[in-house]
Amino acid sequence: MQIVEIISRIGVDGARFIEEHIDPQFQALRHLYGSGIDSDAFVRLVVANALVSYQLSGKGEEWWWEFARGFSNKNVSSITKAYARFLPNSRTNRRLTPTKLKRLERVEPFLKSMDVEQYYRNMRALQEDLSDALGTSKNAKTVVFAVKMFGYAARIVMGKFRPYPMDIPIPVDSRIRRLTVRLGEKDPIRFWQGVAEETEVPPLHIDSILWPAMSGNPEVQEKIRGAFGDVGEELIRFVGK
Repeated sequence: MQIVEIISRIGVDGARFIEEHIDPQFQALRHLYGSGIDSDAFVRLVVANALVSYQLSGKGEEWWWEFARGFSNKNVSSITKAYARFLPNSRTNRRLTPTKLKRLERVEPFLKSMDVEQYYRNMRALQEDLSDALGTSKNAKTVVFAVKMFGYAARIVMGKFRPYPMDIPIPVDSRIRRLTVRLGEKDPIRFWQGVAEETEVPPLHIDSILWPAMSGNPEVQEKIRGAFGDVGEELIRFVGK
């Protein structure tokens, strides 16, 4: 299958390059951390933000930049209270605000006790503990997406790259679901897990390869072409069919 060949050629190193140099979400987190925010508070905020990153009223990239700018130079003592002020005025995340605030209230005690270094060594444990704190499936989209964004934040804070575990599934959002259906597959988690095992690229890194390429952002797509040449062009053509 063409997508298997493309992902194999890009590999984990290529996925890391996309994450750190192309993905607008990673750039937004760098901006936030560069504002002087406390390291632990930064990571907690990133995980909290991932947990309310659904049913957006704008593109995900725009939401993460709105978040980064909105929380820059802020001292947040209560995540729930901060979002009670932030979400009602958001341009890109205005839906289901009461539900999202209840979710943050439920998970905030866990976030306050979170050991960043420990969870960066064992991201599977973070997946399990987050799902327990929320009372939801460990493979729920927002849980695995929160693990991915935790990995971004911990990498920025600690200056160390750790690959994502192979057995944490891809976050199934609308982009990934549409691509999976177009490929004739009905189960996105099972399908991309199979691709991960065949290519030796963990599903969360596969997400990093696919998601920016499907953004429709010409600048992002041009960076992919510039970084990966022919295989970058193949990737953009394939996901854009």
